[in-house]
Amino acid sequence: MTPLADALDKLVAAARTAGLDETAARAEGEAVAATVSERSRGAFVDWCAQTGRERSAEEHMLAAKRGNRFRAGPTPLMAQLLLEKSGAAADYAGALADVAIAGSALGEPGPDAIGAATTVTTAQMGGGFEARTLADLTPPSSVPGAFDLPSRQPVPGLGDQMLDQVRRVGEQVRRQLGALNDASPSGVEVPGAPAPGLEASQAPITQAAEPEEPVEEPAEEPEPTKTVEELLAELDGLIGLANVKGEIHRQAAVLRVEGLRKEAGLESPTITRHLVFNGNPGTGKTTVARLVAGIYRALGLLSKGQLVEVDRSELVAGYLGQTAAKTAEVVKSAEGGVLFIDEAYSLSGDQYGKEAIDTLVKEMEDKRDDLVVIVAGYPLPMAIFISENPGLESRFRTTIDFADYTDDELVSIFASMVKGADYDAGEPVLARLREILAATERGPSFGNARFVRNLMEAAIGHHAWRLRDIATPTVEQLRALEPEDLVVDPDDVAPAPDGEVRPPADVEPAAPVDPFGDDDTVARKPVPAAEPTTADEEEQS
Repeated sequence: MTPLADALDKLVAAARTAGLDETAARAEGEAVAATVSERSRGAFVDWCAQTGRERSAEEHMLAAKRGNRFRAGPTPLMAQLLLEKSGAAADYAGALADVAIAGSALGEPGPDAIGAATTVTTAQMGGGFEARTLADLTPPSSVPGAFDLPSRQPVPGLGDQMLDQVRRVGEQVRRQLGALNDASPSGVEVPGAPAPGLEASQAPITQAAEPEEPVEEPAEEPEPTKTVEELLAELDGLIGLANVKGEIHRQAAVLRVEGLRKEAGLESPTITRHLVFNGNPGTGKTTVARLVAGIYRALGLLSKGQLVEVDRSELVAGYLGQTAAKTAEVVKSAEGGVLFIDEAYSLSGDQYGKEAIDTLVKEMEDKRDDLVVIVAGYPLPMAIFISENPGLESRFRTTIDFADYTDDELVSIFASMVKGADYDAGEPVLARLREILAATERGPSFGNARFVRNLMEAAIGHHAWRLRDIATPTVEQLRALEPEDLVVDPDDVAPAPDGEVRPPADVEPAAPVDPFGDDDTVARKPVPAAEPTTADEEEQS
């Protein structure tokens, strides 16, 4: 069995143990592997073969697009386990990590795939565990060349088991880097195998040891719900988005007064809570949607406040009649929270999409007291989409426009991401970033914050590549990014004449087109050293 196929089977087994939907788990794993390998030449061939599909670059591209959100936050099933503080969360996160590592070996892998695997893996540790990267992994003296994790506070509900998973991921990434440095593709190792030069007894621990006697842990206090003021403060802490912040503040004030009027027995006009988010990729729409879900919950308008993010592929089925049931199931999972439909205009134009829209309108009416729907996408197609559907036009009366970020804002976002990932980017690195941004054309497909996140992921991979021959790098070396780590086009990875895969040479800035742009990447404003804050998981990866 191939590494990816084996990793997917183990992911499904972990989902079965956790009581999760096995089909949904496999779909998550395939999307994770696709997004990790999307920039590796020829990866779609291996991905299709190892997932049992006929060869199709389009299938790989669509799966990578779905998986892009997992580079910024937990998958839906992982988020569910973290929310429930399930004891199965660590095992499922570890299985997702195995899939990411296996995905990084597809096609002709390079440092960019390693960077993507690292960010996807650490993103799954969100919701109770700070996103960590290779900068956290320092070599212990007992096992030369291996990585260990600095002492950290236990994770509520997960404890040392999650830390063991992170240690294991770090060791797998180290081995993968070693495999990429071999002269032939056959050197790529199966994730989970002992590292070269280590006996089986010396291999990193992959699971927390079972205690001889069960130890009862004290019951945990439920986490307090954030207040409206706290959530609005988080919103204000985001970089840029001045217009968005003002509109969300206004919405919160209007809905608060509406609730107070109802409590006082006064008549109040029905105010639609559904929203349209217009903006190009990477402008923070998903991040703001998460905050809106929390704000609505804090106002008592929603019972749970979760965010369920979908696109056309997760609403439309392959046959007429099946789409209604599929859409209804998705809406059911979002009840009590916010259903976020990205590129909602893709539902227009055919009978399958119309069936999804008709079902959505009915479900919005049936669940109007405990469901909010946010549709998002490019401005012009969204305007046409809403105007062509009377059922939607009457329900979506508030539109919020997300402007593109300026160069200064993108540099601040990059610096925040790097700091949150425990790397150092000095002024020479930021100056190099400014050069790249100045030379990059801005069009509708420009990724905004997603663009600089891609640069950071590639930089992480190139940073690791630079250190691959250093047995015991210093903490400073583990943290410091260099200007040459910023590669404009991570796709430019070509095999050397001797067959060894090498990182691409630095190239002059081009105008890359990012067809997989999402907007799950936003960073917060820098804060004074006296008041450190940690950005949420979707901003760290």
